[in-house]
Amino acid sequence: MTEKRVAIIGGGVAGMQMAIHLKERGANPVIIEREPTLGGKVAGWYVLFPTFTPAEQVVAPLKQRIAELGIEVMLDTTVTAIAPTCVTLQHGQLLRCDAVALCSGSTLFDARIKEEYGYGIYDNVYTSADLEQMMREGEVRMANGERPERIAILHCVGSRDEKVCQRHCSKVCCVTGVKQAIELKRMMPQAEVFNFYMDIRMFGPGYEEMYREAQVAHNVHFVRGRISEASPLSEGRLQIKAEDTLTGRPLRMSVDMLVLLIGMRGNDDNLPLATSAGITLAENGFFHPRNHFLDNVESERKGIFMAGTCSSPKSIGETLCEATTAAERIINYLNRSNKA
Repeated sequence: MTEKRVAIIGGGVAGMQMAIHLKERGANPVIIEREPTLGGKVAGWYVLFPTFTPAEQVVAPLKQRIAELGIEVMLDTTVTAIAPTCVTLQHGQLLRCDAVALCSGSTLFDARIKEEYGYGIYDNVYTSADLEQMMREGEVRMANGERPERIAILHCVGSRDEKVCQRHCSKVCCVTGVKQAIELKRMMPQAEVFNFYMDIRMFGPGYEEMYREAQVAHNVHFVRGRISEASPLSEGRLQIKAEDTLTGRPLRMSVDMLVLLIGMRGNDDNLPLATSAGITLAENGFFHPRNHFLDNVESERKGIFMAGTCSSPKSIGETLCEATTAAERIINYLNRSNKA
């Protein structure tokens, strides 16, 4: 088994968890990561829902274990084509292997596409990822350096949106919005925080309780309705227009900061990779598993597996569990290959 090489495409939490499990089971994994460091998008997060655990407490132990086990890692390396026994790297290099695992994650929706919200145009319009970075740095400030006193958080930007061909739900945006609202109130108790939503989808353990905590303990306001547009006011403030769909009333509000909860979408290179491998993509651009029940970590082609958000939006806990399951499926596949 130690001679069996598994090419893992992606060095986020899914790829690292899978590599660790494969190595401990006797296989020889190699992680291929296009970025200069491991950790993926989780490494850029501040704290994680629903426990407010620092993201570093998840990423750092995985990185440490990768180093302890001596797992081969190829950074700054792009995969251009895949097959069950070979991965093509940038500049045409070939990496021979006995199985391939897709752990390439997903892409955050580009909020500039929704021009009506002014991201990249007006000061003090940020994405949820921008807000996480500010929190990692210790302070949330407006463009002029002042602390915001009124903040609006808009759900479902780039999710459930026919206009931008993103019909799917990104699953974790609602809970991220609640988490960030609580964090903002903890940092700035006097600030007013408003969450504008279509539906609150709090599906996981502790999520509904966190939603209640936001309202009861932190006085976060939840408004059922989409913001239709944002426009600039003086001193960097913004005016937002919305409709409260519970009361049927139009709403105008001035805010110091607008935060756009951006969803996940399939990576741009999913299509060429799927074409090279002879596997299919779902309508939403994510990799399509063999089926969504018994074989959700396998592709239609034997020897090519998947885990994490490359196949659909998922929480970090789901991603880690799926990576472990996929690693076991790979071990079984390699054992059958040995017997054959």
